Amino acid sequence: MTNYFDLYQIPISFYPEQDIIKKKFYELSRLYHPDRFASTGGEELDNALRMAAINNEAYKILKNNDATMQYILQINNLIEQDEKYNLPSVFLMEMMEINEALSDFELEPTNKNLLTQARETLNEQLEQWKMNVDKQIHLFEKNNDHKILLQIKDFYFRKKYLLRIKERIDTFAAQ
Repeated sequence: MTNYFDLYQIPISFYPEQDIIKKKFYELSRLYHPDRFASTGGEELDNALRMAAINNEAYKILKNNDATMQYILQINNLIEQDEKYNLPSVFLMEMMEINEALSDFELEPTNKNLLTQARETLNEQLEQWKMNVDKQIHLFEKNNDHKILLQIKDFYFRKKYLLRIKERIDTFAAQ
């Protein structure tokens, strides 16, 4: 597996500098563009196609903060494909208020106050999440402590949960 940070010659970071990412992407795109190797064919063309695909995937991941977070957890063997992570019960209890408001809204869709309340609570949770994860990321980048990555993993799955609720709210709001 190619390490995208090594490929782009940048340090591991949850928030890589986007101008550097873009510059490296275009640089490698020119270097490995398959048209440059069309006449050579064979192994050189195959390698160019493989590297172009890797470069495209690296760019897709490193330009998206959530995907970058997931990728860092993957390269540290802390997250598996389609992992079913058990969120802490305290967090799930906090989310019960939002879920109850949404359930009540499903029963009474004319009560827009329930939707507004759920959206406000969700926005507070997302803001709290951002402050907490930014603090942990800063600690990790300063200390490179593997235990901190476990906390970041927890925050990663909390955010996925919150975003699923946000999708539900947005669906109701669009109706």
